[in-house]
Amino acid sequence: MKQDRQQYIEVKSLEELPQPADGLVQHYVFQYIDFRKAPDYATKMHFCDCLFTGCIIPANMRRRFYDGCLDFPRLGMPYVAFRTGLYTGRTLYEGFDPAREESFEECFDTRIYKDYIAKGKRADCFKETLARTLHDHSISDAMHDLLTRYDEKDVVAIMGGHAMKRSDECYAKIACISKKLTAAGKLMVSGGGPGAMEATHLGAWMAGRSGDELRDALSMLACAPTFRDKGWLSSAFAVMDKYPQDKYRSLGVPTWFYGHEPATPFATDIAKYFDNSIREDGILTIAMGGIIYTPGAAGTLQEIFQDGAQNHYETFGYASPMVFFGVDYYTKEIPVYPLLQQLMKDGKYQHLILSITDDCDQAADFLINWK
Repeated sequence: MKQDRQQYIEVKSLEELPQPADGLVQHYVFQYIDFRKAPDYATKMHFCDCLFTGCIIPANMRRRFYDGCLDFPRLGMPYVAFRTGLYTGRTLYEGFDPAREESFEECFDTRIYKDYIAKGKRADCFKETLARTLHDHSISDAMHDLLTRYDEKDVVAIMGGHAMKRSDECYAKIACISKKLTAAGKLMVSGGGPGAMEATHLGAWMAGRSGDELRDALSMLACAPTFRDKGWLSSAFAVMDKYPQDKYRSLGVPTWFYGHEPATPFATDIAKYFDNSIREDGILTIAMGGIIYTPGAAGTLQEIFQDGAQNHYETFGYASPMVFFGVDYYTKEIPVYPLLQQLMKDGKYQHLILSITDDCDQAADFLINWK
């Protein structure tokens, strides 16, 4: 259980049910609990100023509600609107059989995406938009639970293009950077999709292992260089099965708005949203330990300037590092780094903490040594 800023205490399982001596339960939020499984509790307690989200409530229990109790019922969607935790690769891809690539079309994530497209990315059904909003709220709440386990300056993001191939040299370098940062205690965050994002979570998954083991994992993934290639998802699960781990965590933040790009299962915690604007702003907001920008296109450039403004205004009390990985890319091909330097010199930007390198260790060490 955790207490939020509104002084409500969240209860997410039957084991957490409060047991006040006077039988009066006040200021609690019960999330997706089937009270039929606790019949004695349902008839013994009285409830005041409590919220019930997605719960199944027997009629005799409902008669024991006093002032301020609100009940938000389950909405009958193909997804749970009131989630009590983040997704994992296994839960998101429930129903996918790596031995049958075609089973991807029937897995949990694909069913949600098909329903999302059928009802419209901008649905005009009130019930649907409400359900999506409630789902995304529960995802944000669960993500907050995860982030409270880390110092905010230990949350680091890597941004980069979804089109980066697993066979690209930069993909392997990103994995090495993330591997080192994760072993140093950082929580690695990305947009949770393929390309540079997947490399981030592969590195985090392989933290604590040898360079040879990482190279072996990369060779296993090489059979499907892009997410459009057959075996992209099954090869990821094969790596996870060969190199199981439960010590290191990483956070992927994908969206069904770009649902044609599958989420990487290498992320141990997946905060998948319907609303892409919440997702994009959220990644930049939580990465208080800095962001590494690897080669990318329009989306990455948008994130650079959005992050620059956030740091300029010190929106959250201080500026965080912006590390550009790819000297030629960010000084010649897309010369955003000298532009930021010039804007700093002209006073258009202030407080930016900039670094640029082609070296994996330098990129990682810059963030490890910054506090």
